[in-house]
Amino acid sequence: MASRRGFLACAICSAIGLVATGVEAPARAQAGVVRKMLSTIDYPGDGKVSILMTLEAPEGTVIARHTHPGIESSVVTEGELELEVQGQPSKRFTAGEGFQVPPGTPHGGKVLKNARLAITYVVEKDKPLASPA
Repeated sequence: MASRRGFLACAICSAIGLVATGVEAPARAQAGVVRKMLSTIDYPGDGKVSILMTLEAPEGTVIARHTHPGIESSVVTEGELELEVQGQPSKRFTAGEGFQVPPGTPHGGKVLKNARLAITYVVEKDKPLASPA
């Protein structure tokens, strides 16, 4: 859990989890991107953790292709972004819309208008939250 907290403190990916210039753990903070971890809780009985956070990113922020060791569920609360999920066409999301990314699926994109997201990850406990893809 300590490595996960360190990663979160430095800059979590997500995307949309998680936006970073290179998704390496610990990720390098990207100018203007603000992440706030709201809570974490062990997921009952299966070695996973649920992470609840918010992310703010300015227009033009590039989300490097990355994966997560679990599910990412995000809701755009403000702004607009374009998301590319492997095996699917690119899609734009605006305030009030949400998306989910399956475990291990490469994804990335770009913030088209200053964006805020509410993100929940359900990921394997002892793995990095994000890995470059």
